[in-house]
Amino acid sequence: MADIVNSRSQPSLELLKSFKELVLVVNTNFSNELLSPLTITLGDEYQAIVKELNDAVRMLIFIEEYSIHHKLDFKLRHVLKEGEVETEINEQIAHGMLGSGLTEARAALLGLKKTDNRFSVEIEKKLSNDLLNHAFQLFQSIIDEWRPKMDFEMVSRFIKEGDYKLVAAQLGKTRSQVWKREKTLKMSNYHHIKSILEIASNQ
Repeated sequence: MADIVNSRSQPSLELLKSFKELVLVVNTNFSNELLSPLTITLGDEYQAIVKELNDAVRMLIFIEEYSIHHKLDFKLRHVLKEGEVETEINEQIAHGMLGSGLTEARAALLGLKKTDNRFSVEIEKKLSNDLLNHAFQLFQSIIDEWRPKMDFEMVSRFIKEGDYKLVAAQLGKTRSQVWKREKTLKMSNYHHIKSILEIASNQ
């Protein structure tokens, strides 16, 4: 489950349009990994059922990177909860299902709103659970420092290209300038933490 942080403080029509586009792109790109697709439930929230833990983590990273590539000026709060769905899983839309997993995910999302954290993982395997929660904390500490208007264009190019020399050539800037920006934006740390998330989700 996820919801938009501070959704009431933003223009509703523009925000909802961007949110719907994001959900559509995720459902298209992860159609094989989703048991029940991302479904907007309360205007500024979605829920879904994902097949595997590593699929869910890859999806959350994809969502955050999509937001950067498309300069979305809103943040999402994410809950990744392992639990039971006691009714038949609806493969077309994530509505009309009941179970302790969904109830507990809702409670976790409400609890997350009382903190500054945007990620919460609750899975049975304790080592993976702890690693993912700590790694997502570090992940957030980096990406939430990036500003949509000032940093997202550069960060997007670093994520796509990986090599600061290619980014410098694309932007017509000196390699020294772009190398310094890469360090300031903590891109190396970002890639390391992203790797840790992927490794921890496969344990």
